[in-house]
Amino acid sequence: MTVRALFLDRDGVVNVDHGYVHRPEQVDFVPGIFELVAAARARQWAVVVVTNQSGIGRGYYDEPAFRHLSEWMRGRFAENEGRIDAVYHCPHHPRDALPEYRKDCTDRKPAPGMLLRARDDLGLDLAGSVLIGDRPSDLEAARRAGVGTRLLFDPEGTESLPDEPGVARIRTLPEAIAWLD
Repeated sequence: MTVRALFLDRDGVVNVDHGYVHRPEQVDFVPGIFELVAAARARQWAVVVVTNQSGIGRGYYDEPAFRHLSEWMRGRFAENEGRIDAVYHCPHHPRDALPEYRKDCTDRKPAPGMLLRARDDLGLDLAGSVLIGDRPSDLEAARRAGVGTRLLFDPEGTESLPDEPGVARIRTLPEAIAWLD
């Protein structure tokens, strides 16, 4: 496995988290995301979105709406010299979900399932990869999966940061480009 990946959480990293975003008109892209993805692609890195989507499980929107938005977003990246190679999502929640989605799932972050599936599907080198998340659960999923570099996107500098090797805080997305070298 020699392909490195830039893993991105969606809500809060790719787009502003307005709460259960599921339609294109709700999307505001986080400043710098297109430049970051273009930089990863220029380095021949895979770009993978890994996102908890409990809004599906809660019945706020459905899988087709999620897929439609994901494809729309992928189109915006393609227009901006970037490409999203894959999008993995988990619609489950252990408590607050409709019965068919109420379960502990090995994909729901902080569990590493989505990252491990991406590794297997795309032949990724997790130790050489980078994950950017906006919550400690994102970083924990990456740690459990063996992702070598875990960046907490925290513009305000208020989130608790684990004191571990390979973990750092960034306040802007362009700061992450240096971690791709």
